Amino acid sequence: MSSAIFLCDLRATFAIFAVKGFSFLNPDSAPRPHPLQSTLCQEPGALSRVGGLCGNTTFRKTIVSSSAVADKAQAFVESVLRLEPRFAAFDCDGTLWSGDAGESFFSWEMEEKLVPEEVASAMRKRYADYKAGKVPEDVMCGEMVTMHKGMIESDVQRAATRFFDLHFAEKIFPEMRTLVRQLQEQGCDVWAVSSTNEWVIRAAMRHFGIPRDHVLAAAVKISKMRITDRLIRIPSGDGKPKAIRKAVKKKLDAAFGNSRWDADMLAIARHPFAVNPNPDLEAIARERNWTVYFPEDPSP
Repeated sequence: MSSAIFLCDLRATFAIFAVKGFSFLNPDSAPRPHPLQSTLCQEPGALSRVGGLCGNTTFRKTIVSSSAVADKAQAFVESVLRLEPRFAAFDCDGTLWSGDAGESFFSWEMEEKLVPEEVASAMRKRYADYKAGKVPEDVMCGEMVTMHKGMIESDVQRAATRFFDLHFAEKIFPEMRTLVRQLQEQGCDVWAVSSTNEWVIRAAMRHFGIPRDHVLAAAVKISKMRITDRLIRIPSGDGKPKAIRKAVKKKLDAAFGNSRWDADMLAIARHPFAVNPNPDLEAIARERNWTVYFPEDPSP
């Protein structure tokens, strides 16, 4: 199936990389479009659109070939590398891989009976309240960590590693793994910043080459090898830039995230990237002229 990529811009040069019903717009590169492309993108009904002015249009229902997807991914990686960031921060769930490993681990460990039944029962009710909007995001993220109080940390870490390797390693976006590794090779200081518990994020970062001391995730104090209920960090919302400033203490060059809980982190970066954004972050990104990129879902 042939690739269909349409470009329209009356004011500046844009590169559009179409993928699975969406497109990645980068106003910093690409040759000026062929006149036919501009004509096509202005034809009523040619494609369904999101946005107002033609230059800011995001096209949907775009058909692409596998080679076009690969070209789009490579172009995105190269566009970031050309910026030569010295310090970059990546959200994890939904940004580096498809889906939410934190919430999935929460369900999985209860199904596997890794936590006491009374704890599991209470947390199921608590999670239902969270989904109903009765529990704040950062509070729920913290409780998903403190629910392990009294457990041996190494046991939870082994479980998290087994869980991620079995259920999420195959969901990693290939171009995001490539980007992380090539940034590191380029000398960039790369950090993972997530509101998911640090055991799952540590396990995941083995696949990206990010060391444990470069993980800023939800965490508690450990006492005599056992998990306590004393929270030390919940990087969600404005907690992300706070965690970054406390741990790294230097200007953030590039940041990557997929949800509104990443907006504060993206806002402090010189180069913010909304990767695989949900609708609320996509709206913020479009309003603030942030780069938007939709990777291909790697799930089988």
